[in-house]
Amino acid sequence: MSVDSDGTEEPGWEVDPEDEQGAAVVAAVGRQLKVWRETAGLRVSDLAARMGYGEDLVRKVESGRRIPRPEYLDKADEVLRAGGRIASMKKDVEQARYPKRIRDLAKLEARAVEVLTYGNHNLHGLLQTEEYARALFDMRRPEYSPGELDRILAARMARHSVFERRPAPALSFVQEEVTLRRPIGGKMALRRQLEHLLEMIHLRNVEFQVMPTAREDHAGMGGRIQVLKFSDGTAVGRSDGAFYGRTVSDPKQLQVLELRYGIIRAQALTPRESRAFIKHMLGET
Repeated sequence: MSVDSDGTEEPGWEVDPEDEQGAAVVAAVGRQLKVWRETAGLRVSDLAARMGYGEDLVRKVESGRRIPRPEYLDKADEVLRAGGRIASMKKDVEQARYPKRIRDLAKLEARAVEVLTYGNHNLHGLLQTEEYARALFDMRRPEYSPGELDRILAARMARHSVFERRPAPALSFVQEEVTLRRPIGGKMALRRQLEHLLEMIHLRNVEFQVMPTAREDHAGMGGRIQVLKFSDGTAVGRSDGAFYGRTVSDPKQLQVLELRYGIIRAQALTPRESRAFIKHMLGET
């Protein structure tokens, strides 16, 4: 969240200059808002006063330099008597508020019928509570600005809609034991995260396994693995330790990732043992 010229914080999000598609959407919405304001015979200062926002913010939104929050569009709709036509732009703006790389990942997850993922550093984003995710992003160096953090956090939480899909995709997670023990955000935050995890892994379409730290044989030493499979038989995958960390879709390369993932699953605790492991951990916290 940036600061307005009068020293107050601006409600909204900064536009990512590298996101051409998102920037074009925000610019188009801004032009429409300007047309509505001018049609109503209002100056920028008049609209700002009636909406309760700073003039600088109104100018930035109209020029496409600021992504308006949903409540901004609702207020503009009310003040300009647009009958819901400005408020309806919220759907157009919603995607632009999320960083492009996260939007692309969310689109792939939304299409996937099966997701295979191995994590060795922190819990997978689909399993994180908002509290855990915020604490994780807070640790990033160089640090995110408040506005960047809000955008990235909102994007991560929006990805959780994959659990609401019908038919539900098959989701398989293998997590290193250390990712369940590291108290990201503090001990109570970790406890709430583990409680949330127990709820999620009881879903019928979710398989969750823990890879114990004490395992002598471990096929995942090359780092994270993720494979997403689609209904047309195609798939994409990525691993830190294979193919230079690039996303791949070639069947032979995907076969390597699936082979490694299959061995990792065989070496990890079973889903039933993993649930018991988490319950035991909750007794320790």
